[in-house]
Amino acid sequence: MGQKVNPNGFRINITHTWPSTWFARGRKYRDYLLQDRAIIRAVHARFKDAGISGITIERGKKISLAIQTSKPGVIIGKQGAAIEDLRKELERKFGGAFEVNIQELRNPDADAAVIAETIKGQVERRMPYRRAVKMAIEKAMQAGAIGVKVRISGRLNGAEIARSDLFKEGNIPLQTLRANVVMAITHAVTTYGTIGVKVYVYKGLVFRKMEQMQSAALPSSAS
Repeated sequence: MGQKVNPNGFRINITHTWPSTWFARGRKYRDYLLQDRAIIRAVHARFKDAGISGITIERGKKISLAIQTSKPGVIIGKQGAAIEDLRKELERKFGGAFEVNIQELRNPDADAAVIAETIKGQVERRMPYRRAVKMAIEKAMQAGAIGVKVRISGRLNGAEIARSDLFKEGNIPLQTLRANVVMAITHAVTTYGTIGVKVYVYKGLVFRKMEQMQSAALPSSAS
């Protein structure tokens, strides 16, 4: 089961939370969902090399976007000009009022999405894929990741027959629900075809509920 289920969705409300926070019924739900996907695609298309890890969307009176990135300066621009242009473009395309917040990643070298984007960029620049993947895994392990797994598939190094190659270091407990495993997928578009890159990063066990129960029990035991 751990090999076939997306680990991000598998751990929703355990180690992960929902990337979009809003509620809707019927046709409105479909419209909001499709609009969320279009917004995410528009932001990624505008900032291809900004090291975007994730985009959280919250709907209220305004549509609030929280963009997690390893290069906040690229999105903000000089004196906030780029972020203001992004907000105006989103309002023009999708209607309504938008609010854009930038969150800088504390440890981008151990972030699955950033690792996938790094490998993608190097493969597109014709670097040997083995070297690109091994360098990315080494950096992630040095940055504090407990385990990293990378699967890269396609016409690797321009080979005639497409194949898949797997690189792994450390431990990746995919079936342990309290394990903080994050997966990211991206595609490198090369002259000899599209190459898929899938990255898993394991950052340790999460005992949030146990900690909450212990902290709730503290006042009663003290009294």
